[in-house]
Amino acid sequence: MSFRGREYSRYSLFEEIEKQALKPLPEKRYEIKRQSRATAHKNSHIYFSKDKHYYSVPYEHIGKRVKVIYSESVIEIYHKNELLTFHARERQKYGYTTTKEHMPSHHRFVSEWSSEKFIDWASQIGVHCHTMIVEILDKKQHPEQCYKSCLGILHLAKKVGKQRLDNACKRALDYNSYNYNYDR
Repeated sequence: MSFRGREYSRYSLFEEIEKQALKPLPEKRYEIKRQSRATAHKNSHIYFSKDKHYYSVPYEHIGKRVKVIYSESVIEIYHKNELLTFHARERQKYGYTTTKEHMPSHHRFVSEWSSEKFIDWASQIGVHCHTMIVEILDKKQHPEQCYKSCLGILHLAKKVGKQRLDNACKRALDYNSYNYNYDR
């Protein structure tokens, strides 16, 4: 349908002028980005609470507050407006996304936390607790990923006592359960 008093329509103008100027749509769909804050933990990971997932950061940034910019598919981690790293977004609860080069165990880096420290601490509680901590540390490729779990278990000795914790560890070992999320 032509404009009143004109020999052309909107469609004819589109075909004549605009159509050849159009570019193809991008292959990747546009994603809205949001941001949050996190702290780089001693295990060289940040905890991203939206997904309850851990993402690695370079070990030099342990203890620092970082900005997390995320979309549906990507997590970007910045410190003082400098991009530290980015990861594909994962939604596995309490899982770890780790870049090998971020981990302090591959560098001459000494932390207050170490596998040996947790194993020695567990030995003071009991033989089953020792076995439990060793099993937990052996489950991950990077032992730093387990430090928070080990710390949580070992701190239970203050609440419930060493004997009760050692007995709980024996029971967990009997069920081959090495995490908090085990339901029986």
